[in-house]
Amino acid sequence: MTDLSRLSSSVLSGDVNTVRQLTSQALSDGIAASDVLALGLIAAMDVLGRRFGDGEVFLPDMLVAARAMHAGLDMLKPILAGAGVAPVGRVVLGTVRGDVHDLGKNLVGMMLEGAGFAVRDLGVDVSPQAFVEHVRQDGAEIVAMSALLTTTMPEMKTVIDALCEGGVRETVKVLVGGSPVTETFARDIGADGFAPDAYGAVAVARLFVAAT
Repeated sequence: MTDLSRLSSSVLSGDVNTVRQLTSQALSDGIAASDVLALGLIAAMDVLGRRFGDGEVFLPDMLVAARAMHAGLDMLKPILAGAGVAPVGRVVLGTVRGDVHDLGKNLVGMMLEGAGFAVRDLGVDVSPQAFVEHVRQDGAEIVAMSALLTTTMPEMKTVIDALCEGGVRETVKVLVGGSPVTETFARDIGADGFAPDAYGAVAVARLFVAAT
C-alpha cells in the first residue's frame, strides 16, 4: 500500500517524477483519489504554507513544491471530476488590467488548486468585464485579484464597481493581494479580504467558503 506521507514528502522536496509515480501507485493500490488529494497533496501544501509563514522556506521553494503538487493533481483531476467530487469552492483569478505580472498570481492559483478549489485563471491584464463574465459563467464564489504596480491598484476598485454594476457583487467574496497592496487599501476599496502571500490567500479563501 502506498505511503501517502512519502507522497507528501516528495511534494515538499519538489520531486516531480516521484510525485507522479507515487500518485499512480496509490491509485493502483485502490486508494480513493480524494484521499490521495487530501492526505498526500493538500497535506504537503499545508505543511509548506506553515513553513513559509515561519520563514523556513521562501518563494522559490514554494514554486518548486507547487509544481510537484500539480504533477499529482493533474492525474487526479479527471478521476475526481468523474466521481462527481465537488471542489471546495470556485475562484476566478487574475492580474488586473494594465498589469502583466503573474508570478505571485500563478503561485496563488497553484496553492488554491492544491487546497481543493476550482480555479479559473484569467491571466494578466484582465478587464473588469472579464471578471464579471466569468463569475457568471463559472458560478464562482470568490474573485481573487493581483496587482504588482501602484499605478494598477485602482483597477481593483474598478473591478469591484463592475461586479456591483453587473449584479454579481453580492454573490462573491473579493480577495486582493500583490506587493504594494495593503489591508487598509483592501478595506478602503470594499474588498472582503486581503492576503500578503499565497498561503495567506488559501487561508482567507477557506474562511470565505466556511462562512457560506
